[in-house]
Amino acid sequence: MKVVVDAFGGDYAPSEIVEGCILAVKKNKDLTVVLTGDKQKLVQVLAGRQERIEIVDAPDVISNDESPTLAIRQKKDSSLVRAFDILKENDDVVGLVSAGSTGAVLTGAILKIGRIKGISRPALSPILPTVKEGKTVMICDSGANVDCKSEHLLHFAIMASAYYSIMGGVESPRVALLSNGAEQHKGNELTKETFPLMQKLPINFVGNVEARDVMSGDVDVIVTDGFAGNVLLKGIEGVAGGMSTMIKQEAKKNPFSAIGALLMGKFKGLKAKMDPNKYGGAPFLGCKKLVVKTHGSANREVVCNTICQVVKLHENDLIEKIESLVLKMTQGAGEEK
Repeated sequence: MKVVVDAFGGDYAPSEIVEGCILAVKKNKDLTVVLTGDKQKLVQVLAGRQERIEIVDAPDVISNDESPTLAIRQKKDSSLVRAFDILKENDDVVGLVSAGSTGAVLTGAILKIGRIKGISRPALSPILPTVKEGKTVMICDSGANVDCKSEHLLHFAIMASAYYSIMGGVESPRVALLSNGAEQHKGNELTKETFPLMQKLPINFVGNVEARDVMSGDVDVIVTDGFAGNVLLKGIEGVAGGMSTMIKQEAKKNPFSAIGALLMGKFKGLKAKMDPNKYGGAPFLGCKKLVVKTHGSANREVVCNTICQVVKLHENDLIEKIESLVLKMTQGAGEEK
């Protein structure tokens, strides 16, 4: 199989992107990576290490400051657009990875690849750690769709359930709806309308969850609109960063420097555990092919993890599982009518 990688998306492109690809092909003996970007620069970075790595020349780059729609339509020789063209036109290319502009990746996924039949909108779905050892939680959506209807949240729920069953190794993930209270009657108009509809889905819906319980480990998937999901995700990141700063400040005040150093050592491990990038990228669920957005500051390890994530999702038939759940949902609605 092949995975196409936008080699010039991200803060550390192309060096860290290329190194991550090299690590990924070493881990997956049946994988070939297709790099898109300035061929001359990529050849220099590879320095002869081109086993199962192909290069497609794409001298242009889409920046974060550009209009995503205009950039995708006009910059046909950009590394991202060429990557999408390769994904669309080749059956053996199973997925795309980019650390570039989130808006451009989302726009390219919609315009170039298209949605799975029956899915109203794709959703961005990162994975986070929880307080329970070895347990994670996924947020769907975390920013792709700011304004949503109940139909969108229902689609997010079935896609996220299929995705987490693969990545989390859970046959029937516990899916919850983000709200300002655990009771069914709590929430805004959107969540109140969505709750009873969620109960009819062919998934393991467990009710509402409050933001304070997101990382409790009691649920596997949290469904929300992109506005609330993005605020939740950025809030978690902000608290983690703030705690890091405060602990450093307190450690410096500690007259027992050895104790302070010990505290910092322990916190580094916690900080690493809190990093969502260790779990790979965030897929745009609902596309006809696998499209995964990794963080703009992704290093080689994160790039490698994201490529391996695409391989795992392909080998476990994520697209087909989503299509099957959509069909069940449609049939259920038809029987109800």
